[in-house]
Amino acid sequence: MLTKAPVEIRTSPHLKKAQTVEDIMRNVVYALLPICAYAVWQFGISALALILVSVASCVGTEAFFARLQGKGSTVSDWSVTITGILLALTLPPGFPLWMAAVAGVVAVGLGKMLFGGIGYNVMNPALIGRAFVQAAFPVAITTWTPAFAPGRFTEFIPSTLTLPFMQPPPVADWIAGLQLDAFTGATPLAIQKFDHVEAGTLDLFMGSVPGSAGETSALLILLCGLYLAVRRMLDWRIPLAVFAGALAVAMPLWLANPAIYPSPGFVLFSGGLMLGAVFMATDMVASPVTPLGVIVYGLLIGAVTVVIRLFGGLNEGVMYAILLANALSPLISGWTQPRVFGARRQGRWFARKPEGR
Repeated sequence: MLTKAPVEIRTSPHLKKAQTVEDIMRNVVYALLPICAYAVWQFGISALALILVSVASCVGTEAFFARLQGKGSTVSDWSVTITGILLALTLPPGFPLWMAAVAGVVAVGLGKMLFGGIGYNVMNPALIGRAFVQAAFPVAITTWTPAFAPGRFTEFIPSTLTLPFMQPPPVADWIAGLQLDAFTGATPLAIQKFDHVEAGTLDLFMGSVPGSAGETSALLILLCGLYLAVRRMLDWRIPLAVFAGALAVAMPLWLANPAIYPSPGFVLFSGGLMLGAVFMATDMVASPVTPLGVIVYGLLIGAVTVVIRLFGGLNEGVMYAILLANALSPLISGWTQPRVFGARRQGRWFARKPEGR
């Protein structure tokens, strides 16, 4: 006797993509590799060591916590590798390696595993680690070295191999030995903020200026982000909204007083705005899920970044802008929920009530 198999009814969505978390994360790593390669080309073996130590610290920390909690290893999903790479790319190329290891432990332990691992983190883990070392090691995090220095492939930047809790050797002496008269030890953001002198837009776009290891070439970051957007592994609306938010604040100020306030091109291509908008603000876990929400979220990041840069005590504001937006992400998603057909919004929290006759 033939019998029909029981019908299993499930909730939507019923159409699912074949992509897995591992596929998406692995492709993000692929997209970050050209940026890592350019960082090594620009800053030498110190940048390579920084990336390797940061990734190893993050991977080791996740493996330790997974074992401590009695869970299977989650290292193979590539998410912790992304955290390590992004963390390294936000640090100065001569950042002491032991400090980078500490940043990796904090990023994964405090920013990810404390909340339950992948899919549960409230904020971007890499930025949690970066924020910690900015507070703990303010001098090291603001010590910059020149790009394309001679001998960068044969010797480390002196501060790279500093032993834990030891005073790093003066980087200024090393720079003086390179006979680079044009290097002032400041980033384009600092020079513009305090001296009102802008670096060339083309130099910023192509990546021939000092800065954090992976934030210098806006062109390369955009191309790598475009790869992910074309493969639908990145929500392109978020970076565009970030850029729009930054321009909405910067453009009127520049038009009012171009002698003091930076040009729109400088705002977009300087500092970590590109790297943050393309690879950090787009974190699938910490960003909103509604169509309108991602726009509001991106606009907030761009606007807050420029406000901090121009009116705050820091040269850069991308990190704090993204962390703030991450914290507000659940509220943004709640406030921007699309209205259900046949329902009306009531009150501040958009409570839904069916319409009756």
